[in-house]
Amino acid sequence: MDEDGNLQISNSNYNGEEEADPENNTMNQPLLKRHRTLSSTPLALVGTKVSHIESLDYEINENDLFKHDWRSRSKAQVLQYIFAKWTLAFLVGLLTGLIATLINLAVENIAGYKLLAVGHYISQDRYVTGLLVFTGANLGLTLVATVLVVVFAPTAAGPGIPEIKAYLNGIDTPNMFGATTMIVKIVGSIGAVAAGLDLGKEGPLVHIGSCIASLLGQGGPDNHRIKWRWLRYFNNDRDRRDLITCGSASGVCAAFRSPVGGVLFALEEVATWWRSALLWRTFFSTAVVVVVLRAFIEICNSGKCGLFGKGGLIMFDVSHVEVRYHAVDIIPVTLIGVIGGILGSLYNHLLHKVLRLYNLINQKGKIHKVLLSLSVSLFTSLCLYGLPFLAECKPCNPSIDEACPTNGRSGNFKQFNCPNGYYNDLATLFLTTNDDAVRNVFSSNTPNEFGMVSLWIYFGLYCILGLITFGIATPSGLFLPIILMGSAYGRMLGTVMGPYTKIDQGLYAVLGAASLMAGSMRMTVSLCVIFLELTNNLLLLPITMFVLLIAKTVGDSFNLSIYEIILHLKGLPFLEANPEPWMRNLTVGELGDAKPPVVTLSGVEKVANIVDALRNTTHNAFPVLDGDATELHGLILRAHLVKVLKKRWFLNEKRRTEDWEVREKFTPVELAEREDNFDDVGITSSEMQMYVDLHPLTNTTPYTVVQSMSVAKALVLFRSVGLRHLLIVPKIQASGMSPVIGILTRQDLRAYNILQAFPHLDKHKSGKLR
Repeated sequence: MDEDGNLQISNSNYNGEEEADPENNTMNQPLLKRHRTLSSTPLALVGTKVSHIESLDYEINENDLFKHDWRSRSKAQVLQYIFAKWTLAFLVGLLTGLIATLINLAVENIAGYKLLAVGHYISQDRYVTGLLVFTGANLGLTLVATVLVVVFAPTAAGPGIPEIKAYLNGIDTPNMFGATTMIVKIVGSIGAVAAGLDLGKEGPLVHIGSCIASLLGQGGPDNHRIKWRWLRYFNNDRDRRDLITCGSASGVCAAFRSPVGGVLFALEEVATWWRSALLWRTFFSTAVVVVVLRAFIEICNSGKCGLFGKGGLIMFDVSHVEVRYHAVDIIPVTLIGVIGGILGSLYNHLLHKVLRLYNLINQKGKIHKVLLSLSVSLFTSLCLYGLPFLAECKPCNPSIDEACPTNGRSGNFKQFNCPNGYYNDLATLFLTTNDDAVRNVFSSNTPNEFGMVSLWIYFGLYCILGLITFGIATPSGLFLPIILMGSAYGRMLGTVMGPYTKIDQGLYAVLGAASLMAGSMRMTVSLCVIFLELTNNLLLLPITMFVLLIAKTVGDSFNLSIYEIILHLKGLPFLEANPEPWMRNLTVGELGDAKPPVVTLSGVEKVANIVDALRNTTHNAFPVLDGDATELHGLILRAHLVKVLKKRWFLNEKRRTEDWEVREKFTPVELAEREDNFDDVGITSSEMQMYVDLHPLTNTTPYTVVQSMSVAKALVLFRSVGLRHLLIVPKIQASGMSPVIGILTRQDLRAYNILQAFPHLDKHKSGKLR
């Protein structure tokens, strides 16, 4: 059985063979094999590491000790708790802003010096030397990022957003928010982005912000926690969830300088549970991030940050562009939305296949992960350096105010191999940082800057790189690769529509990027605000909304969003907001019948029975019964039972304890800690015959549902409240009948698991049992 009491049946139980690798499966199943029982194995891919998955306890455990502690809190303690929450929200924003600045400074300077060296050799016609320097530097940076991830923190691979989304949904993702993971994420992001790989630092910044929030809430890393008294208020999953929500919003804000967009991203994309108080604290955190970023921008504008330029902190300012559009422009704008939805869903489908292929490669060992990353880096470097030679040199337009041509780290008209007075449009897009590439393709009032052939090459290459780069063992984000692809076809459509529209080609590129992000990620409100804050032009609001709605609608008709696909691939038991229609034809009582009998304990239980329950099951909670097992008193957690045994809180006779007895032995801080390691508890034979009064430690108000309730309704309740356990009680309790029929957990309510347990449930037709 798993930790929540779900029956597990391994294939090896039947054929006597060694169980197959959990990651080896067909192309149509999750990356981890599932068994045909009501609940699947609680394993999932966290980062690139297979981990044991447990649920989180977001429910308040209202036992006698908690109630006394709550009643005895003074007004000063309540104010201290509120002040501590706002202080942590401030620190989350401050540290996220500082680390984001550090990452940007490092990336811009490392990539800047690399590009300056390459440009120096190109200006001397030493193209082979330039290629060797460019490729060698990129391979070295990629090697550093990959080795750090593979050796020290496999959970730092990828963007981290799916795991954050899962955590806020109630899934404990092990080692996802540790100090080692955060450090590797920071250094790895610097290396991978500076190496010119087709990935962004936006996703990793969301993960870094969440790591900062988690570490602050628990007082530091697991092995070196600060034991300050006021931190005890946050030693629970509920407050940690709120802090990580603030951290994720701060990460988006740090990536795009978009405070409102960060809050809306947390609300729309990652958070499962929300309330107005959390909205205010999240907004406060993002406001702090913006202030920090703005302060460093002012410092860097004075030239004190090395090669740090405008590309360091993303801002695609098009506020100076006059936005004019008429009724006829609805046609190309609609076309951009449709193309974004189709290409976004196609990108999701192809990336789904690539990730499966990479999983087969990665499970061969660490060296294969490193070689895969280096291969992608080598291919990327050769393409970025070699393809500009295919482009024709274009003469500089003397009417444009910008310098042309340029040979520096950045610039909108790169000279590359062209004579004086000419520039290479492909080099302008390829031999620069990703941020500058987006800024260049977004550039306005430059209608003839990029040729159609160059845009096609740019679009085709970044489509390929966007598929093969995501999934390697480095920190990586999806935002920037999708922006690069979307801006390309947007600019191409703008070039075609040039004589027939009043909209600038740079704005077409902005709309193309927005449409592809909506078509792939299926975000609308937060994405709209992020792009408005990025471009600093409120006049884009109507057509941006229109494009996003069309792209999302088209994409939804084909497949799931990219983050939902990744959640499914990793095997994370994420509960969707909307239950399947056929779930209304199945009751929770039928689910309870498919599970093993419930293990219950008495209100005053013998130590031997508690030890037996802990030793023979991995259940996380046990119903506590009174009145000859006919009355439900509540639910007690496994961790609390282990704590009782370790503290030897035993009675010589079977009796109820007084309130002062439990307060003398336990504190609310102790009970908030997770301690379920039963192996190191040694109980003597004489202690086995003693008793424990479980009443003071039992949650007397667990959530219950009647056995006739539909699974759909139970799922909505389970997800909305953030439960770990949901008790099934009989509609009519007959004499001598147990008051608890079963316990539902997260695994039991997943559609995939239910269909495995009920193979005759036809979800496609009537939805009823045949």
